[in-house]
Amino acid sequence: MSMKYIKTKRLILRDWQQSDITHFIRMNQDPDVRRYFPDLLPAEASRQYVIDAQKDIEDRGFGLFAVERRDTGEFIGFTGIQVLEEDGPFRLDFLPCIEIGWRLMKKHWNQGFATEAAIGVLKFAERHTDIKEIYGLAAEKNFPSIHVMEKIGMSRVESFDHPRIIDGHSLKKHVVYKLEISKRRP
Repeated sequence: MSMKYIKTKRLILRDWQQSDITHFIRMNQDPDVRRYFPDLLPAEASRQYVIDAQKDIEDRGFGLFAVERRDTGEFIGFTGIQVLEEDGPFRLDFLPCIEIGWRLMKKHWNQGFATEAAIGVLKFAERHTDIKEIYGLAAEKNFPSIHVMEKIGMSRVESFDHPRIIDGHSLKKHVVYKLEISKRRP
């Protein structure tokens, strides 16, 4: 029985279930879903992602939660917050930090689910953690994610060249958004 951490009008953010893995693998093999990433995610990497996400939830009490539609019960992706560490070539002034993120299956795009889930996560963080600020990172060309970050009250603070993306790649330039939770409006 998985725990349900966040309920919104249309969504449940919960522990990962074994049945989510096949859908998650398929989602990460969709070139449209991975448009703003340099590659598709291999099946084994998707499996490990789920294991790591669930371990974070169990160890920290928060993480990247599986997202389920309340009306159909179907898995549609993930939304949550995670610790973004300073590791290897990935060095930014604000690391380590708490990062918010989301990824949804294409058939669930443009229905407000990412925004609704992200707002649920922010309320959860405000009520159940001592987190004071949350960051969001995205490729500069990832207008859908940037739009969600702006809709949930985040502001752009800087841009950087992603060290794990080769020079000259169209996704090299990334933006950083930030939200101070204590100043967030309900």
